[in-house]
Amino acid sequence: MGRSIAVVRRTAERGARRPVGARADFAQSPILLSGSMAILVNASTRVICQGITGSFGAVHTKGCLQYGGNVVGGTTPGKGGTRDENGLPVFDTVAQAVKATGADATMIFVPAAFAGDAILEAAAAGIKVICCITEGVPVQDMIRVRAILDGLNGGADVPAEQRKFHLIGPNCPGVITPGPKTGAGTSAADRFTNAGCKIGIMPGYIHTHVSQSKLGKSVGIVSRSGTLTYEAVWQTSNRGLAQSTCVGIGGDPVRGLNHVDCLRMFEADAETHGILLIGEIGGADEIEAAAYIKKNVKKPVAAFIAGRTAPPGRRMGHAGAIIGGADDTADAKIKALQDAGVAVALSPADMGEAMMRAMKLA
Repeated sequence: MGRSIAVVRRTAERGARRPVGARADFAQSPILLSGSMAILVNASTRVICQGITGSFGAVHTKGCLQYGGNVVGGTTPGKGGTRDENGLPVFDTVAQAVKATGADATMIFVPAAFAGDAILEAAAAGIKVICCITEGVPVQDMIRVRAILDGLNGGADVPAEQRKFHLIGPNCPGVITPGPKTGAGTSAADRFTNAGCKIGIMPGYIHTHVSQSKLGKSVGIVSRSGTLTYEAVWQTSNRGLAQSTCVGIGGDPVRGLNHVDCLRMFEADAETHGILLIGEIGGADEIEAAAYIKKNVKKPVAAFIAGRTAPPGRRMGHAGAIIGGADDTADAKIKALQDAGVAVALSPADMGEAMMRAMKLA
């Protein structure tokens, strides 16, 4: 975190411009494309992996490739000019990777002590969607990162769809926009889909594209929990629903996108027919989401809040999952969501059923 805010801001403003030699579709973003069945990422998103030659980065780069993601390379300082086991080019810096490949999204698999700098390096190179998968990032680092990114975006209150940079995480599973199943997903030559984008660690095969769903309806999923995201996907898929985009925002107290940011984007996406929100104890994110839903969201919304039995003052799993006040409890969040007209599941086993109930399909 040694670079000054001013230096990073100047570099990011330069990097946000389209690099010389980048592909013509570099500037295209599903955040800006009206009518695309996705938020944040789609099949045209060009992805790099920061930490591509590390153990976790290598495994999940391969997984994203086999799913069908448009992974175009990665970075490991000191290994520039080589290729990874998938034949993808490795660069020393994100700026080099963006210039050579036109990448506009990244997934970060670097040690926690360096994750803050990795996020800022991505922003400085003009990467629009930054998924930081790393857990254990120091809160002090994230406070600084958020301050810089908020400054680059024009302020913390700028609507999500108007921001230059979107940070997902840290400590998150990433983001996926499912594509229709067109292959086995066992190799880069036989990918699971030819029209989807997976950035992160989620199991791609459980997701369903609307064209292959029984009900012809898609739901957007936003969650603080990675595991509960997968459970929600599995349940909605088994009930005949598809997913437009699934965003794992992470469970840390200081992070990028929050529930309201994703609600805004899902509400504006013409192909998202319902929204499933998964929260947990700690913080006021879900209380603010309930207020936003009550005032602004017209689409059916279902929710689940984890941690109903958690004792006050004890951290439960995620760094942000700790009850610090009356509004931090699961019961307070459930009541706020119910008052906003949200169908709330009281058990994680009932998330799919709650979504069906909210969409009047049950």
